[in-house]
Amino acid sequence: MKENIWPKVYIIILNYNGKKVLNNCLKSVFRLDYPNFEVVVVDNASNDGSFEKAKMNFSKVHFIQSSQNIGFARGNNLGIRWALEKMADYVWLLNNDTLIKRNTLKEMIKIAEKEKKYGVFSPLIKDKNNKIWFSGGKINWWKMKVEHNQENHLENILSQKKIISTEFITGCAMLIKKEVFRKIGILNENYFLYYEDADFSWKAQKAGFLLGIIPNSQIQHLEQSNEINEQKIYWLVKSGLYFFFQNASWYHKIYLKMYFELRKWYNSRKIRNNSSDKITPKIIQAFNDFSRNN
Repeated sequence: MKENIWPKVYIIILNYNGKKVLNNCLKSVFRLDYPNFEVVVVDNASNDGSFEKAKMNFSKVHFIQSSQNIGFARGNNLGIRWALEKMADYVWLLNNDTLIKRNTLKEMIKIAEKEKKYGVFSPLIKDKNNKIWFSGGKINWWKMKVEHNQENHLENILSQKKIISTEFITGCAMLIKKEVFRKIGILNENYFLYYEDADFSWKAQKAGFLLGIIPNSQIQHLEQSNEINEQKIYWLVKSGLYFFFQNASWYHKIYLKMYFELRKWYNSRKIRNNSSDKITPKIIQAFNDFSRNN
């Protein structure tokens, strides 16, 4: 592929209080050997100085700042709309707590351009200890979970394949062809945090696009938000409920309604028996908020 015909890629990095990670992420992005990309940083009203520091250090970046924290989907959509207006061929959603290898994007685009049936892609993602964090995933309708493939013994098998089909692409490093947006639109803004990537993956598949992991392209995810806390649990539960009830088949929905009522009963019982539990009240709140709004 000649340099003058490399597709135009817009890299969208959503930032919220990324003081510890954003600059290193941007440094790694600008070391990419891909010849035709631009970077957009969308800031969700950070208050730690990370946005101002990035503006000072990276003059080539396009900066968009929201006046408030509008969540993952709406925040990324600000960048996606801007990129599509600029005639992007691909949009790469990238977490601000990632580090990118020099050849990551070039290897992804080489495969993406050849694989016409595929519309959404991800590199192989490793954690800070260099173990596999994401090598594909599936939507488990019965357990109401989106499950990552993290088995490290798969790496040798994965490395022998150019692309591996998957049911789900994480929003951590989601590369999307412009044709996908034309057919299914942008991210669903009913999700504030979590499951917007599952929703997008599901809709892309229903529209006829395949989803693929490109093992020869790798990044490292430092997992800034990996800590289990009350707010994270709240949004995981609420967004998960919304996703499954919106997208499940009719027979799954019958099961989900029974599961929903049993889980509400279990959570109430659990909180009565453990007054020091700080997580379960957030789960109950998520269930109650979901019930009121749906």
